[in-house]
Amino acid sequence: MSAEPTSPPLSTAQVRGSLIPPLPDDLAVHCIALLPRAAHPSLALVSRAFHALLCRHPEPLLAARRTLRCSEPHVLLSLRPPSSASPIFFLLLPHPGWPPLPLPSPPVPVSSSASAATDGARLFLVGGSVSAVPSASVQILDPRARSWSAGPRLSSTREFAAAVAHSGALFVAGGCIPSSPFWAEALDLSTPNAKWRAVASPAHLREKWMHGCASLDGKVVVVADRGGLSYDPSAPPAEAWAPVSPVLDMGWKGRAAVVEGILYSYDYLGQVKGYDPYTDSWSTVEGLEGELPKFLCGATLADVGGLLYLVWEGKWKGKLKGKMEMRSMVVIEWASIQITRVQEGRLRGKVVSRDTVLFPDMPRGSTITHCIALEL
Repeated sequence: MSAEPTSPPLSTAQVRGSLIPPLPDDLAVHCIALLPRAAHPSLALVSRAFHALLCRHPEPLLAARRTLRCSEPHVLLSLRPPSSASPIFFLLLPHPGWPPLPLPSPPVPVSSSASAATDGARLFLVGGSVSAVPSASVQILDPRARSWSAGPRLSSTREFAAAVAHSGALFVAGGCIPSSPFWAEALDLSTPNAKWRAVASPAHLREKWMHGCASLDGKVVVVADRGGLSYDPSAPPAEAWAPVSPVLDMGWKGRAAVVEGILYSYDYLGQVKGYDPYTDSWSTVEGLEGELPKFLCGATLADVGGLLYLVWEGKWKGKLKGKMEMRSMVVIEWASIQITRVQEGRLRGKVVSRDTVLFPDMPRGSTITHCIALEL
């Protein structure tokens, strides 16, 4: 019996890829996905193909990292140009030397009055205004696919609302007419095609302007004028809403982040402070003297892999070719801080890494509007 004919072996040209020549590109992407993200800035310099994969079209790499469970925290940052009401979004890797990756703009060009929240992998852009008219839109960004989709519309138009993902639901409050029966509402993120449901709230608590929101100690806490609020979804409806502690209310003035159960904020005196809900007290984070500027313009915070990530608007100290380059560039600085508890409940911080990031296509005067951590 004659042997069955066999297919001729593939030539080197047929299997050669553009990334790692001896390997097909799909296999090369999986190999690159196993490397830590801190190595990517150096890898981007290897070739044009590497630069395209890492900096311009990272979708296959992000998908491979998700499949291999190699996800790492990233920072989603939005900047609002002075000539536009709509923010522009970027993705940052919290390692020095990594350039910002531009993300597509949302389909509905809402203003920076839109609120932002995350479930860990997606960004929810809630409300905002279009041509000075409050919007009910909910726009969802999948940074892995670098694409936006429309979510269920809010029951009330909103801007400057409090928004946070808490216990598997997206919670939104305020930023609308106080008499609205949907002054507070929630969306179940685990149920496909879910709709917004009203969250009962006392009418006398609604006359507030929201300044910040967080998930802390099993509750949603909101800082607002005329006193902050807390909402406990596990409590009976009549007891779910309550004023926040006066100590928390006095110390929390705006942007904040919760890391390991402690809420951190940055005050006007240039100090990073942490609030412990169990002791109902603020503590200044020690050990940062001389590590950070006294005043950080536009400072905001995020929990990035258990580290406190602080980002602010900086100034370029290097040399530029001409004044025109400086006019069309924004400088953002960031620092990641490891914080430990020491004796008597004190907090001590150590700057683990720090970097300056240039946004060459953003005009000077652009301001930070959102800073959120995602796992990619």
